[in-house]
Amino acid sequence: METFVWFLVLVVLVAVAAVWWFNHRATVRKQELDDIRAEARRWVERLGGQILNLVGTNEAAKQALVDASERHTAAVSQLEQATTVEQSRLTTQTALEGLYYVRGARVAMDMDPGPELPDLAGQQRAGRVTEHREVDVDGQRQVASPEPGERTPHYYPGGTVAGRPVPQGWYSEPWWKPALAAGAWGMGSFLLMGALFSGMDGVSAAAASPEEFAGGDMGDGMGGDMGEMGGPDDMGGGMDGFDFGDLLGGG
Repeated sequence: METFVWFLVLVVLVAVAAVWWFNHRATVRKQELDDIRAEARRWVERLGGQILNLVGTNEAAKQALVDASERHTAAVSQLEQATTVEQSRLTTQTALEGLYYVRGARVAMDMDPGPELPDLAGQQRAGRVTEHREVDVDGQRQVASPEPGERTPHYYPGGTVAGRPVPQGWYSEPWWKPALAAGAWGMGSFLLMGALFSGMDGVSAAAASPEEFAGGDMGDGMGGDMGEMGGPDDMGGGMDGFDFGDLLGGG
């Protein structure tokens, strides 16, 4: 009988300990989520305030502020829907992207860019444009530069788009946006990146080399298997029929 009593006591103690442990873990997780959500909210509010206080005075600054506003809208929506730590961290990344665009706008207007910001995911790996370069791809002139200008009004803060690195810099066209929207790269992007970045110091080898950029498999780099694309007729007559304007969404 005494043994049975001690067994019951042990069972009760284990049950109480288990309940305490699960409650403690739930409290810790909730506190972690609350802290990360508060951090995300702080960055979103900071972005909103800076956008309100700036007016672009040239095309590069105006375009950068448009991109910053888009990130702010997205971050606000993400914050409202964030129910997990990962979603809250994604909100912070979106807000930070917007703040980098604000910095770009300030640089374009010869203003103090403001305090340094935390690195974006993939930013260090992607590298940055370190020299002015102009190339012709499919009959169109494309320009990349470390500085904003009339011919390079489109800024990108650097990072990973659809699994591939895009260097920080100023560009004549936002050629990364189709991949950003679709989640996959097209053939023309490999040609463009190879032409723009090959041999450029400071740029990721994965961005500078089309072969390495594609991980040795052009099909994987485009989010599919080249065999699934069919023959030349399915590709508009092969590369000769490729229209780089399609990549940019008609300009």
